Parts: sequence; structure tokens; C-alpha cells
Amino acid sequence: MARKKKEIQETAKTEEVKANIIGAGEVVTQQITDTLETNFMPYAMSVIISRAIPEIDGFKPSHRKLLYTMYKMGLINGGRIKSANIVGRTMQLNPHGDAAIYETMVRLSKGNETLLHPYIDSKGNFGKAYSKNMVYAAARYTEAKLEGICSELFGDIDKNTVEFVDNYDSTMKEPTLLPVSFPSVLVNMNSGIAVGMASNICSFNLRELCATTIGLIKNPDFDVFETLKAPDFIGGGLIVYDRAALEEVYSTGRGSIKIRARYSYDKSNNCIDITEIPATTTCEAIIDKIIEKVKAGSLKEISDIRDETDKSGLKITIDLKRGTDPDKLMKRLYKFTSLEDSFSANFNILVAGVPRVMGVAEILEEWIAFRTECVKRRVYFDLTKAKDKLHLLLGLKKILLDIDKAIKIVRETEEESEVVPNLMIGFGIDEIQAEYVAEIKLRHLNREYILKRLSDIDELKKSIEDMEDILNSKARVKKIIVDELTKVSEKYGRDRKSEIIYDVDNEEEIVEEIPDYEANLFFTRDGYFKKITPLSLRMGGEQKLKEGDEMVCALNSRNSAELLFFTDKCQVYKAKASDFEDTKASALGDFIPSKLEFEKDEKPIYMAVTSDYNGYMLFVFENGKVAKVTMSGYATKTNRKKLIKAYSDKSPIVAAMYIEEDTEVVLSSTAGRHLLVNTGAISPKAAKDTAGVNVMTLKKYHKVQEVRFYKEGEFTKPHRYRTKTLPAAGATLSADDTAEQLSLM
Repeated sequence: MARKKKEIQETAKTEEVKANIIGAGEVVTQQITDTLETNFMPYAMSVIISRAIPEIDGFKPSHRKLLYTMYKMGLINGGRIKSANIVGRTMQLNPHGDAAIYETMVRLSKGNETLLHPYIDSKGNFGKAYSKNMVYAAARYTEAKLEGICSELFGDIDKNTVEFVDNYDSTMKEPTLLPVSFPSVLVNMNSGIAVGMASNICSFNLRELCATTIGLIKNPDFDVFETLKAPDFIGGGLIVYDRAALEEVYSTGRGSIKIRARYSYDKSNNCIDITEIPATTTCEAIIDKIIEKVKAGSLKEISDIRDETDKSGLKITIDLKRGTDPDKLMKRLYKFTSLEDSFSANFNILVAGVPRVMGVAEILEEWIAFRTECVKRRVYFDLTKAKDKLHLLLGLKKILLDIDKAIKIVRETEEESEVVPNLMIGFGIDEIQAEYVAEIKLRHLNREYILKRLSDIDELKKSIEDMEDILNSKARVKKIIVDELTKVSEKYGRDRKSEIIYDVDNEEEIVEEIPDYEANLFFTRDGYFKKITPLSLRMGGEQKLKEGDEMVCALNSRNSAELLFFTDKCQVYKAKASDFEDTKASALGDFIPSKLEFEKDEKPIYMAVTSDYNGYMLFVFENGKVAKVTMSGYATKTNRKKLIKAYSDKSPIVAAMYIEEDTEVVLSSTAGRHLLVNTGAISPKAAKDTAGVNVMTLKKYHKVQEVRFYKEGEFTKPHRYRTKTLPAAGATLSADDTAEQLSLM
């Protein structure tokens, strides 16, 4: 009873709560568009504005919160402290958890080598951007402080240059932007994925970028290509110069930039040392791809590859076989691996809370406008302070006329609250001035001290006039920004890390070299394929086959030959003999349906081998028709692996046969008739799925059951089975041919 009573009370309480909430407990039909607008859009905008897309100062909120916390901790000049301490303090501004904050710190650090100009001076293992396996240590083991360049981020932040807002729990203030004195938005790489949009900004050399910004300040029509040659990456590498591609990136903010790895050849050890790779890849990805190509037989020149990266820096070593040309090999590696990769630029930046994809010049113009506002706010802040100080000193100047009177007023005033009003009446000064005079220490009420303070009045007046002139002069504001950029360039500028290479468009097309040698090719009825060298075949024993399987094709060819595997679903799969490893007679070989990724329940029925796509494919069908298709119809310019409609599906196929030139074939029907046909009498067709022409006439319920190449002497009287016109019914075996057939069996 007590339990039931409790349940009734809880139910009543729930109903009472629902009654106080409008719409609680109701099932409402809502359009999906309304749901997206009310529920999904706020989330999407939050991700875009507050998380993934950088703003004009070059930072995402997570970056800004971390760096500002470190600045308030005094880490711009002091020594390093434990990263865990910094992460904990940053959580006052960033509520997303310590793991996310520390990962942000890692990417901003010098040790990780992600940024061209890192903002955090790190000590300890912060991992490496170019390696997935080099993982950063836990925050309790590493130490950090701000790099010197951060003084350019926070130099004016205490002078009301940017807006401040409450943090997530309204206990602290944080800046909405940082008053950066250089265009940091293009100095360091920055990428992020939001909802429905993304951002991917490459880095540029600081000296070149400052020179470009100065050029745009002096001349809005300045050509950025004069000073900004190409991006510059922390990992170095070689930038393949493509003026058209760079113009697209510079003008639209979108495009692709090719980057190559830098290498050197060690002649004494016959190896290639790769010391710089594109910023878009990792050591592991490169090594894995090269190993894959070596296993596939595409890179026979490589004997070994290893990662020799250590404290001195990145290094991938590739051991070469004797006689290998390292430069030719590297050209192929550039083509087939991420040793040459493309940086996909997407300069999407938040400006006044609105995401915009802009070109380089437009971004710099927005930054100049932002920095102009920062400088004006700084000057106005200093001007206000100077005016306030001048106002106080002018009040002090009046006191100088009669110090004894000021002392007398203070001494004769009975109540402390009346001191300021009496000074105001006695000297004709306002409350602020009187308060300032009243707070002067007794020891400072002497003529010498006051005269020293009053000597600042003339300088203050000149300074105020100068600052007012700055606020009224666009030219002077521009000059201040130019001077600051020049100082930043001189103090923090470095030589380019990424070298620009020209005239690469004239390089000859790189073709994958396939080792060419004699090879014996074998194909079984169940779909197993073997490639065996003549030497291995001579030394090997009996061919190993799966139980119940049999060899249907065995021929002498070369490693460079093309293979066409026709299937029972009217499709053909193409491969090269070089795609398969050399094997031995004692091995089963490669199972073609798995190797070439056939469809479910699809089986190979024939293998054609060619080197030049000359000749014809013959398809003989049960209805007595024969299709003669030119082999060139199966040649493709692109490296396609699968062709549909490889032959007709109008009638079940009896056999497929590849002939390099016209020959004679024998068709046999279920009626016991045989027809000897010269393929020259059949017109070739270019269409692969042609239904063919009538060759053998069949009576009802009969069909073609076998096709074979004619062997000279197979028939005693061959003319008996030939015909002058097609189609023909053929002839039954004569007594002589029947006896011969029996003797052969």
C-alpha cells in the first residue's frame, strides 16, 4: 500500500510540473523545415562562429582563449610552467575539457612543428605534425610559455583596442579579437571543418607578407605577386610554381598548390634521403604507399625503405638496387605517392561574424581596416589618459600660486568630507582636481615637487595635439601601421623554408616503367592464374591445381602483356601481367575473382592475352551465331579495370576465343553435325555487344555445344565440312572421321 501511495504521489507531482510548463507532454506535428530552422540552424551557426572558422586576427576562439590565459598568467616574459597548470587555468574561459585545450596547445607549440611562426615555446615531447606515430606526452610532463612574437598579439590589448565580453559563466572578461600588429591570419596554417563549410588557410612567409601589406597600404592597386611569390610551409619542401593556379588562389581564395618533397642522393650508400615532405601528408602515409607499390611490382628499383626520423629531424631513407637512376625514380614517386601532394586552399574567414571566402588582397584589406580601428582606439585611449592627466596638472598649477593657503584650508576644515569642497571654493578648481590635490602626500607639498610635475604640462599639450592630429589623419594612421609592420618583419622575419621551382611544366610525362621479361602464363577453369618465369618453370615440378580443377590456358608471353578476363556476366576485367607476382608451379596462384574484385557469384570463362590489341575476339553462341569483335574495342585510354557489355547477352555463350589473324574453327552441334568455318568469312564489328551473324543453322531443340580451333589433318576430307555460303548446317562425321575420333579417344 505504501508503495502504491508513493507512485500516486509521484504521478501527481509530474502532472503538476507539466501543468506549469506550456506544451509539456504534448505530441506536436512539426514540419522538417521548421525543425531544421529551430534546432539545427542554431547548432550550425554556433559551430561556424564559435568553433571552426578563424577570424580576421587569425585565431579560432579556442586559440584565443588559451593564448590570452597564458598572457594573463605572465608567461610572455617569465619562465616555462607545467602545461597541466596552463590547461587548468584555460578552463576558466574554455569549457570544452582539458583534452581539447591541450591538443590546441600542442598544435600552437614550437615542438609540434605545425606553424611557421609558433606562438608557444615548448619543452618536452609535443609530438610532430609530420608523423602519426610520434604522439605528444601528457600535459603533466611538458612545459610551456609564450613565444616572443606573442608580444605583437597583446601589445595594445590593455588600451581598449578590442572589445571584451563575459566568459561562459560571467566571472571573467575575455577579448573577442586580439589586436595583432601583423596579418597573422595568413602567417600560419589554419584549418577547420564547420557545418556546411570549411576553412583551409596556407601559411606565407612573414617578410613577404609584411612587404605585401605595406604595398597595399600605400597603393590599393598593388600587385601582390611582386612581393608574395608563393606560400611558405614549416616543413619546407618544393613548391611547384604554377602562375595560373596561384592567381586563382590569390584572387578567389580557393585553388590548389602543388608541393613536393625534398630529397638528396647518397652515392656512397646508394640510397635516397627524403628530409622534407608536403605539409598535407605524413611519413607513415608515404612509406605505406611505397611499400604497397613495391609489393605490387610497380617499383622494382627499391630494395628497402625505413623511417630514420630522430631528434635531428625528419628523414626517410630509400635503399636502391644497383643501376637505378635516383632522379627518374623520384619522378615516379612524385606521381604515384604523396611525396608530391596538393594543398587545397579555402580562405574562409569570419569578418564581423559573417563567413567569407576571400582572396589574399581582400583578406589583407580587411586586416588593414581592422588594424586601423585598433590603432585609432589605442590612440584615443592614450589621448583620454593624457587629457585627464593634463586636467589634474592644471589644477595642481593653481595650488602652486599659494601652497600655504591650500595647507590652511585643509587644517581649518573640521570634517574630512568638506576638504574637497573647500579646496574647490578656495582655488576655483573642479572636484576631480581637488580630489587629486587632497591625495598629495604631505612630503610632496613643496615647491620643488610641484614644479617638476608642472614641467610635464607643455609636453602633454604637444602630445595631445599630436594624437588629435593622428585621429584626424588617415595618412598618419597608415604610417603607424607601416612602421609596426616594418619592425615586425625585421625582428621576426625569416628566410623562406619552401623553395619555389619553376619550368616543371616542360618535364616529360612520367610513365610507370614495367620490367619486361619472358613469362609463362597459366589459367585454370576455376579461375586461378599463375605467372612463372621460364627458369622457375624448368626447375619446378608438376603444376599444382585445386582438386577437380584443370588447366585451360598455358602460353608463353611477357611480363608487360595485357590480360583480359571475360566473365559469365558479359563483362571483362583488365589487368597487366606485371600486376601479379612471379610464382612457382607448386603454388595454386592468384584467384582472379578475388584479385580483380568480381561481383558476387561472377566467374571467369576465358583469358585473352595481348600486347598491342591487334586481332579479334570470337564469341560463339548456342543459337549458332558468331560475333567477331575487333580487339581494339577493348583498348582504353584511361586505366579502366572493368568494361561492361563485353559481349552479347542475347544467347548463352559457348566459347570466347582470341585470334591474332583469321583462322579456321570447328563448330559442333547437339545434332552431331560439324561445320568448318574460316573466320575471314565473318565481318568484324566494332561494337563489343554485337549479337553476331548466323553461321550454323540448327533444327528445333538443337544448339551449338562445342567450338575448337581446326588442326590440320583432323578430318580425312575437310571439304565435306566446309561450305561456300553461311549459314550452313554442317555435316555429320564420315566413317573415316568417326574411326579417327574413336581412335583418338
